[in-house]
Amino acid sequence: MEIAVIGTGYVGLVSGICFAEMGNHVICVDQDINKIEALRNLASPIYEPGIETFMERNVQAERLKFSSNLIEAVRQSELIIIAVGTPSLPSGEANLQYIEQAAGEIGRAMNGRKIVATKSTVPVGTNEKIRQIIAGQTEQPFDIVSIPEFLREGSAIQDTLHPDRIVIGLDNRELEATMVELHSSFTDQIFVTDIRSAEMIKYASNAFLATKISFINEISNICEKVGADVTEVALGMGKDPRIGPAFLNAGIGYGGSCFPKDTKALIQIAGNVNYEFQLLKSVVEVNKAQRYKVIEKLKQSLGQLSNTVIGIWGLSFKPNTDDIREAPSIEIIEALIGLGARLKLYDPVAMGKFKHNFDHPSITWCANALDAAANADAVCLLTDWQEFKEISLSQLIYVMEQPILIDGRNVYSKEQIEGAGLHYYSIGRPEPIPAFRSQVHVG
Repeated sequence: MEIAVIGTGYVGLVSGICFAEMGNHVICVDQDINKIEALRNLASPIYEPGIETFMERNVQAERLKFSSNLIEAVRQSELIIIAVGTPSLPSGEANLQYIEQAAGEIGRAMNGRKIVATKSTVPVGTNEKIRQIIAGQTEQPFDIVSIPEFLREGSAIQDTLHPDRIVIGLDNRELEATMVELHSSFTDQIFVTDIRSAEMIKYASNAFLATKISFINEISNICEKVGADVTEVALGMGKDPRIGPAFLNAGIGYGGSCFPKDTKALIQIAGNVNYEFQLLKSVVEVNKAQRYKVIEKLKQSLGQLSNTVIGIWGLSFKPNTDDIREAPSIEIIEALIGLGARLKLYDPVAMGKFKHNFDHPSITWCANALDAAANADAVCLLTDWQEFKEISLSQLIYVMEQPILIDGRNVYSKEQIEGAGLHYYSIGRPEPIPAFRSQVHVG
């Protein structure tokens, strides 16, 4: 199929590449000329493992192109996919400015029958608005389809090529065979429904997963008070098939471009129809409070934080991405600076983006994890990168000023901690008694 993808962010770029990988001819469109030029040079604007290899293979096979000319792309394509951003407004509602702009431009460019599919996460009823906008710009026939995405940053390529399921919302059942055939190369787990239900499925799915995260974090807080181990509790809960083990990892809460935005948007969607979504409001409040557990544990271990040196491991909201949107690290770092601490920051890939968005005289940018730990009064692990999981904890005691480790993601096992000589604080687990060894400070 000839496909145009409007927008080259995570959703658009990954979707375009994966449709090309399945043998379709794809034009990825973006109005940012510099981004398009970088893509033509096979430089991805997003960090995603393996993405540039997939780009190069499909460009060389002449299945994938990049363009800033939306009109030409629409006219050459049978299917146009809208994958532009829907950032949050101050109210929490989704900003549909870019969706509406894309719809108008698509309508003006149409030269024959088209299928217009929305992959962006949009409030219920948005696809009907898209239909109205396009119809106001053209007399050409077209159909509207909703295909919400469920990819995860850091594993976006594999999630798209091997999805758990694909949801397709349409109101013209004559399109069902075409849309199912297009997606059948990815999976046979295809669920076809009406457009409004498809729009709602995306929000409901993300809200439920966010709820699981906030729930296990609340359980972790109780575990700390009663002496239980939240990792054991989660394992036991997850063996119940009605619950399952996914998203039961206690820590400092969720972040990124989806869960925070979509939970707030769903609260607003409910409010717009005079329904107060009390449960989801609590989920958001719990998540916001949970990231400050790191601050509490630092105060517990160090007392006052003024003039202390704190090493930070991890800035991105999750591993295998450089995305810092709504990352817990932002609020934690802001709070520590406000309390007078000096910070030593390190992340394997997100430092450049973080520094571009947030810098301060109290911050030192470090070359590696041990550099961030050197002469620190405490180290806080905020992102569970594999690099941090593999570090030798026994080295820390020799480079740190005080051997205090706050594990905000419960990365380390009891076996790794025992004998390392660290004061170790995790989330919702009993604190092991450190086996101290003589300290030799280096440097």
